[in-house]
Amino acid sequence: MIATYDLARFGISDGQIVVGAEHQYWTWKSAGPDRLGLNAFSYYQTFFDRKIELKVGYLRNQHEFAGAGDKVFGPSSKMLFQAGMSNNWAPTPALNLKYNFDDRLYNKFSIQRSVSPAGQYAHVSENPTGLNWSTRDAGILLLDELSYRNKPIPGVLETWLRAGAGINNSSYTDLAHPTQATAKANTVYYVAADKQFWQSAAYSSASRGIYGGFSAMYAPPDLNRASQYYELRLYAKGLFDGRPTDQMSLVVNNTIWSHFAVDAAMAKEQLAHRDSTAISGLYTAHLAPGIYTTVGLTYINHPTSITYTPQTGHALNILVSTSVFF
Repeated sequence: MIATYDLARFGISDGQIVVGAEHQYWTWKSAGPDRLGLNAFSYYQTFFDRKIELKVGYLRNQHEFAGAGDKVFGPSSKMLFQAGMSNNWAPTPALNLKYNFDDRLYNKFSIQRSVSPAGQYAHVSENPTGLNWSTRDAGILLLDELSYRNKPIPGVLETWLRAGAGINNSSYTDLAHPTQATAKANTVYYVAADKQFWQSAAYSSASRGIYGGFSAMYAPPDLNRASQYYELRLYAKGLFDGRPTDQMSLVVNNTIWSHFAVDAAMAKEQLAHRDSTAISGLYTAHLAPGIYTTVGLTYINHPTSITYTPQTGHALNILVSTSVFF
């Protein structure tokens, strides 16, 4: 549950306070620890005729960078979380500054308390409410993204280009020497692009149409189990006149695992694979005001992370979810 309070009624233009809480309960305990706690607590404000945008508080930066929080745009990779990015599971203290050079080009910078370098499971187990200032071995994550995005208008197709980098001074384990104590800083880099190819209803709703895009990410293999990520996507918004607010997508992605981690597993005579490939198809139907249902199918070759058993070579996942906004 997330609530937003608009401060414009008090003469504070663009001022917003966001407070949110969430509850997660898992019947499959390996998926994650149960949680009841903070989801978001932030203040948003603009300055100098919206040239500068400020957001500060306990933030979920998965919705702020790379387009990762967008249902259609952006990568589905978890590499940014691996690098310490805050998210729905694990909001952390952060300050984000966005500078708008014009209505298309902007730069966004964040200084954020990192999620635990041991991973999200360890982070949530140690801090289930999300209220703790930090967790063990967690340092500071600095993120910066430069982006160009023009909104679609009749006859002008949408384009969204972005590139970003992050550095995290948390204490990460050296996968090349896992038995030795380390205090190495981690890094992550990404580029992504999305382009509208065709407008199905240019003059009534320019955003409707067909899009394509790609993403590429890299993180050092000595500090990250997932070292490379590549994604191609084709999707549509409002493709059918009778369903102008529905969305659909076809996404193919490939994750390449750290060769240090793979070699270590093979040295222990474990079954291990060097990459994982997935193909996903999703359809989101707008059923009523504020109500959306998504149905999807995903095939994954090598669904586990690095090591596997003969019974886990492939997976076929079915997704059905409903979101209600009011």
